[in-house]
Amino acid sequence: MPVFRSAKLDNMTTSIFTELTVEKRAAIARGVDVIDLSIGSPDLPPPSIVMDVLRQGVSDPSMYGYTITGIPAFNEAVAAFYLRRYGVQLTPETEVLQLMGSQDGLIHLAMAVLNPGDLVLCPDPGYTVYESSIHLAGGQVYAMPLLEENGFLPDLESIPPAVAERAKMIILNYPGNPVSALAPREFFESVVAFAKRYDILVVHDFAYSELVFDGIRAHSFLSVPGAMEVGVEFNSMSKAFNMAGCRVGYVVGNADVLATLALFKSHVDFGIFLPIQHAAVAALQSDDALHGLADTYAERRDVLCEGLAAAGWKVRKCPATMFLWARIPEGWSSYDFAFSLLREAGVAVTPGNAFGKHGEGFVRIALVQPPQVLREAVGRIERFLVQRQPMHT
Repeated sequence: MPVFRSAKLDNMTTSIFTELTVEKRAAIARGVDVIDLSIGSPDLPPPSIVMDVLRQGVSDPSMYGYTITGIPAFNEAVAAFYLRRYGVQLTPETEVLQLMGSQDGLIHLAMAVLNPGDLVLCPDPGYTVYESSIHLAGGQVYAMPLLEENGFLPDLESIPPAVAERAKMIILNYPGNPVSALAPREFFESVVAFAKRYDILVVHDFAYSELVFDGIRAHSFLSVPGAMEVGVEFNSMSKAFNMAGCRVGYVVGNADVLATLALFKSHVDFGIFLPIQHAAVAALQSDDALHGLADTYAERRDVLCEGLAAAGWKVRKCPATMFLWARIPEGWSSYDFAFSLLREAGVAVTPGNAFGKHGEGFVRIALVQPPQVLREAVGRIERFLVQRQPMHT
């Protein structure tokens, strides 16, 4: 029988997370107690109000039909949340669109707005779905290096005018994954000017908007004057409300872009389970749902960074998100360091080059374990470095 496979998959490789899963299972089969810091899946429970609303909803037999779209209460709750948290005024009916998670939305948006051959400016390193969404839509990627000396911001002025004139879309992500950096308001102002100059759609992934530390608040791209004219912003219930498995998120911003995406979605899904929608509304409306979340991750960051520093590995403290973006000791490749650490110490992290060639020399470490487990991970990493570092100097 012939193999039926679309040419769209020619640029797709096996996910690094699949490779890590295979290696983790092999380690566990050998009796290794693996500390998994590779996947950004929240280990914390959702707010109690979310579970209460879900319990009530799943017991109601009238809740099991197709929903087709997001309920009006969801759009209204998102608009109120954005006004309260970021000072952004949204029209619920036209400037808010519910998604089955922001990852699905990012892929669907690319398929809805890109034509074969369209060029997209994409961060490198960047979350893997950005590049895969472009390839699935038949587009082309122009990598924007995120370098430490530039504060992990793309240098827009270094993009050749001929490239900018071809570009149809630019993808940004602050607070970032895998690079846990923040963007100042001035940067977003320059993005708006850049987008207007070249007629480029700005797509900002804001999924880690509430995981910001040390008394700092993240800027919504849409809070900058002119941003609504040129862009949209994706957000999610997964990280801020620990509802990752519920698969509910949203995109806000330019009404014409959202209408295009809504048209695409009308052909590929029939809406989100109604109790999940009601639970999301409850979370967005709750005054207590976000309480203590950022402090929890900040404590984990400090435990890990201070412990690793004492072990001889100085890692930059992340200002936001649930990840450390850690430069690895000299003499290693990212891949070899990550897989050796897993095989020999039972600590799983993600090699930085999985997120693009400019991620080489780094690993991503997820803060998804409680402090006592992170201290155990530090001890294992310290022993690993003592045993292996002389071989890589």
